[in-house]
Amino acid sequence: MNREEQWLLPDGVDEILPERAAVIERLRRRLLDLYARWGYELVFPPLIEYLESLLNGAGRDLERETFKLTDQLTGRMMGVRADLTPQVARIDAHSLRRSGPSRLCYCSSALRTRPPLPGATRAPYQIGLELFGHAGVDSDAEVISLMLTTLLAAGVRGITLDLGHVGIYRTLVRDSELSEDDEQALSDLYLRKARVELDAFFAERRVSAATAAALSALPWLAGADALQRARPLIEAANPAALVKLDELAEQVARVQDAFPDVRVHVDLGELRGYRYHTGCIFAAYVDGGSEPFAKGGRYDRIGEVFGRARPATGFSADLKLLAACQPSAPLPRAILAPAGADASLRQELARLRDAGERVVQALAGVDSDPAELCCDRQLVPEGAGWKVIPLSS
Repeated sequence: MNREEQWLLPDGVDEILPERAAVIERLRRRLLDLYARWGYELVFPPLIEYLESLLNGAGRDLERETFKLTDQLTGRMMGVRADLTPQVARIDAHSLRRSGPSRLCYCSSALRTRPPLPGATRAPYQIGLELFGHAGVDSDAEVISLMLTTLLAAGVRGITLDLGHVGIYRTLVRDSELSEDDEQALSDLYLRKARVELDAFFAERRVSAATAAALSALPWLAGADALQRARPLIEAANPAALVKLDELAEQVARVQDAFPDVRVHVDLGELRGYRYHTGCIFAAYVDGGSEPFAKGGRYDRIGEVFGRARPATGFSADLKLLAACQPSAPLPRAILAPAGADASLRQELARLRDAGERVVQALAGVDSDPAELCCDRQLVPEGAGWKVIPLSS
C-alpha cells in the first residue's frame, strides 16, 4: 500500500469540508428549532449498544446493516447503530416511561454495512422525530406534515409523497389463516411484484376467493384512483380492512389540503419494512429520484420488547442529502487581528466576538494569508484603542 492509498476513505464514507459543513449545520439548527416549536424534545441516543438491545424487536430487521464489534471490557457483542429509531423507542419505553404522548427528535450519525444503492453513503447524518403514545390518524398526520415541512425548509421542490397502509395487507392476511412461512413467501412476491407466481400461490392454498382476489390485486392498486378501485375488493374480502382504507383516504385529503404543491401517490402494494411497520407508511421522492429523501410510518409494537408496546409513528431523513439542496454559501467574512496578548487587545477581541463578529487572531511567527482565513477586514491600533478597517488589496 502506497502513502496515498493509506488516506483513502472506505466506499460510502465521506468527509465534510468547511463550506458544506456550515450549510449542514445551519440546516440542522433550523430544523431542530422547527421541531422544538412543535413540542419535540431533543435526545442523543448512544453510538453503540449491546447487540441484544440494539437489534431487539423491530431492530432485528437492521441486523444485516449493523456493524458488530466486541466490547473489550466485558467480552459481549456490541453494535454500531444503523438507525436511531429503535434507540429512541427504547428511550421512550424504558427511560422516560411517560403515560401520555411523547414527542422526541434527534440528529446524529449512523453507520451501515451496505449503502442503500450503489454510490450512496453508508454514514448518513440522520435527522428525524418520533411521536409515541397515540394511535389515531392525527399523530400520523402531524408527522407527515413535519416531514414535508422539513423538506420544504431544506429547499426541496418537486416532491411526490408516496402513501400506503400496511394495516390493509395485515388485516387481509390475518384472516386468511396463512402459515408464517406462507406469509413470508407472500410478502416476497409482493416485493418482486411477481404476478404469475402470485396467482399460482393462491391457487395452491385454501384462501377464500374474495380474499385471494383482494390480495392478488393489492400490488397493482396504485395511483390516483387506487382507493376507489380497492374499496369493493376489500369490502368483499374483509370489511374490517375498510377502516384502514378510510384512514389512508383521510391522510391523502389532509396532505392535499395543507400541501397543494405536493403530489400524492397512493400505493396499496407497498410493503417496505413490513415486519417493522404496522399502519400508515410514507416516503417523499423528488423528480428524477429513485430513492426517498425522507421516509417513515407507524410501528406500534416497537416498544413491546422494552416492556411498553406504545403506539408510535415517525420519520427520518439524511441531513447531508437534504443539505445538498441548499445553495452553497462561502464562510462568513472575518476580521484578522494581530498577534499579541496585551489586555486592551484581549478586551477588543472579546467585544467583537460577543457582538457576533468572526475574528481570527494571527499567530506569532507565522504569516497569515487573509484569503485562506476568509478575512476581509483587519483590526489595527488607533491611539489608545483599536479600529476595524478593510484589508488593503
